Amino acid sequence: MDAIKILWADDEIDLLKPHILFLEEKGYEVLSTQSGDEALDVLDEERVDIVFLDENMPGLSGLETLEKVKEKYPSLPVIMITKSEEEYIMEEAIGAKISDYLIKPVNPKQILLSIKKNLDTTRLVSEKSTSNYQREFRELGMMLNDNLDNREWIELYKKLVHWEIELDKSNESGMDDVFQMQKTEANAQFGKFVERNYVDWLNEPEYAPTMSHNVFKKHVIPEIKNDDTPVFFMLIDNLRYDQWKAIRSILVQDYWIDEEDAFYSILPTTTQYSRNAIFAGMMPSDIERKYPDKWMNDEDDGGKNLSEKFYIAEQLKRNGLDIKFSYNKVLNVSYGNKVLREVPDMFNNPLNVIVYNFVDMLSHARTDTQIVKELAADEAAYRSVVKSWFEHSTLLNIFKEIAARGGKVVIATDHGSIRVKEPSKIVGNKDVNSNLRYKQGKSLEYNAKDVLAVKNPSDAHLPKVNVSQSFVFAKDDKFFAYPNNYNHYVKYYKDTFQHGGISLEEMLIPVIKLSAR
Repeated sequence: MDAIKILWADDEIDLLKPHILFLEEKGYEVLSTQSGDEALDVLDEERVDIVFLDENMPGLSGLETLEKVKEKYPSLPVIMITKSEEEYIMEEAIGAKISDYLIKPVNPKQILLSIKKNLDTTRLVSEKSTSNYQREFRELGMMLNDNLDNREWIELYKKLVHWEIELDKSNESGMDDVFQMQKTEANAQFGKFVERNYVDWLNEPEYAPTMSHNVFKKHVIPEIKNDDTPVFFMLIDNLRYDQWKAIRSILVQDYWIDEEDAFYSILPTTTQYSRNAIFAGMMPSDIERKYPDKWMNDEDDGGKNLSEKFYIAEQLKRNGLDIKFSYNKVLNVSYGNKVLREVPDMFNNPLNVIVYNFVDMLSHARTDTQIVKELAADEAAYRSVVKSWFEHSTLLNIFKEIAARGGKVVIATDHGSIRVKEPSKIVGNKDVNSNLRYKQGKSLEYNAKDVLAVKNPSDAHLPKVNVSQSFVFAKDDKFFAYPNNYNHYVKYYKDTFQHGGISLEEMLIPVIKLSAR
């Protein structure tokens, strides 16, 4: 590998000879010039990796040279060195996208640190992340062997998400393989944990974690009651906890994060069940019993989430809040722009609910469209696509408008999704629903070790359409496949992101509280 080549432009370059010798002893090649014009000539003839540029030189000043360098070589790192501490010089240099700013006199170690920071950051971060995860690997493994409670599972999953994102920045593919094995083991243990405890949580709520049907009461209603500031409840459909982490860095430019946590989605982890539970503040069987004309079962024709505004109003009244609120469901850009224009008027309401459906639509498009599959090939790419969309979305503009006016925001979702990898055969009659991660119907035949089976739907507070109906939920990264045309079906759906079953990614989902900066 060729030595890293440095160009150093300074009209007092002779006085910097000790610094240059120090860098050469470290294996760097240093080209030196005494003016900005000479530096530009060198750049026309030589490929250099980084430039050190004195601000105060005769002829072209450092700032003028910087402007010309960035015009021709925009990605070339430039370190500005100056005797002056004038704020306007710093601001101009930063505005011209310098990579670092050093005040004379500089010592050789400062120069070396600046080089490493700008040229070697990826390698250093990669090595640090890998070594840190290696140390934590054993601790996480020990946690998985403990009898974790519902709160400890959330904390464990947060740690896994942290290391997944950190290791994505690493070039150590071997370490990534180790992590994926650990996450697979975590999901296997989590599936057993849910299987042991889920029904008990519903029957003994005092021991249960926060779940879909009480997240609104626990996280939104207190915000309305405790403050006169309008509350915006933003439900981003199908937002995984790692995807929240991907967009977090964008939102902190306008918001303080007051709370950053996760809650448990109910089963099935689908919009029809979990989102209706959020807005109604009830489990599905209770919704069906109290509002039989509103609830829609799997086999019913028509939309399954058409009564959300009604459910919100009813839940507010049950909690002593007879207040004005707005409700909007954004399914396309034009409606998103309409909501954006209406944000100022929303500040007249104590509560505003906005449902944003893009991430869920992306998940479905990834299954059906080859180009989207390639753009979101794995978890890291999926996070990247979500972040890129968010950076250029109307939703971000809505967030910015709310922040500018001092609003308070609660972000949540209805469920997450998991990349499915292993098929699990299932047999059922023609009335069985089409979801790949849960099935409900009569006379289901399945591999018992792959699923949580609920033979009496009322045990899981789910509607019971007929006496022989049951539900089965896929665990780990399994997806259901019928024996007919099995190989084609498996090939089509393997490595797609699905939801409805039991996994850390589907069930442990973000609830975030923000206040405007």
